[in-house]
Amino acid sequence: MEPTRTTAVEDNLLEVIARSLPTLRKSDRRVAERILETPETAVEMTLAALARAAGVSEPTVVRFAAAIGCEGFRDLRVKLARSLAFARTTSHSAISRSDDLQGIIAKILDFNLSNIAWVRAHLDPDAIAAAVTALARAPRIEFFGLGASGIVALDAQQKFPLFGVPCSAQTDSHQMLMAAALLRPGDVAVAISNTGTTAEVIRAARIARDHGATTIGITGSHGPLLDQCTISIVAETVENTEVFTPTVSRLSAMIVTDILSTAVSLGRRQEEQDRIAAMKRLLAEARPGRDGSPDAGDDAGTDTP
Repeated sequence: MEPTRTTAVEDNLLEVIARSLPTLRKSDRRVAERILETPETAVEMTLAALARAAGVSEPTVVRFAAAIGCEGFRDLRVKLARSLAFARTTSHSAISRSDDLQGIIAKILDFNLSNIAWVRAHLDPDAIAAAVTALARAPRIEFFGLGASGIVALDAQQKFPLFGVPCSAQTDSHQMLMAAALLRPGDVAVAISNTGTTAEVIRAARIARDHGATTIGITGSHGPLLDQCTISIVAETVENTEVFTPTVSRLSAMIVTDILSTAVSLGRRQEEQDRIAAMKRLLAEARPGRDGSPDAGDDAGTDTP
């Protein structure tokens, strides 16, 4: 059965154009290359001007716009302008070897804040709502992720058991396949991959879907993972992996799982919320006092009734 896809973000048009180059017609590719060469100039061009600059006809430019998901030339210019605005914001946060510690602190914080603001502006509430509904009803949840996305999967797995939902996180490719094969209709598999191209995660999502589970994809781009997902949440970011570790994509994905877990929690019945509150009180009692000494009843060798 084909997935009913719910996407969550309007993609960064410059990235869409760059990714689509290998699949475009020769004449369409000339338009794409002209835009990518100097996008700041292309965004100001009229339809006729862009056609002349690319050496193609005006209908070819319109066809190119449709090929990359735009509703005409005007929509292409609007989305290109948004993409450029985002690129300008993040480019000021590029780290260089000449930066001192204060500069590094400021740039990493600014870079992350800009990306989070972009994710906030582009997350689709319908996609989030669909995911929350599936997760709230699920008798079991599996999180799949490798590398940095595996860290997100482990973090998510710490949240959902608090709501009485059996779940686990698989960060090993073989364990993913085993867990996916054991899922059943009603269960949910959450596949996490920033690029959307991690083969092991894609395969696990496909197996989970084939066994009747609802598959939720959390990714930073419209990669092939989404072809295996019932619900697609795209938290797009701009990552500079040549300078530092992929903090931005990991943080954005964790924010998405925070949103999902919080929404699921608030939708629980009052008695379930009371049980969660009681569990949190027990955890608080197990923590040392503010002065570093054990709380009352936590003395070594003493059981607390």
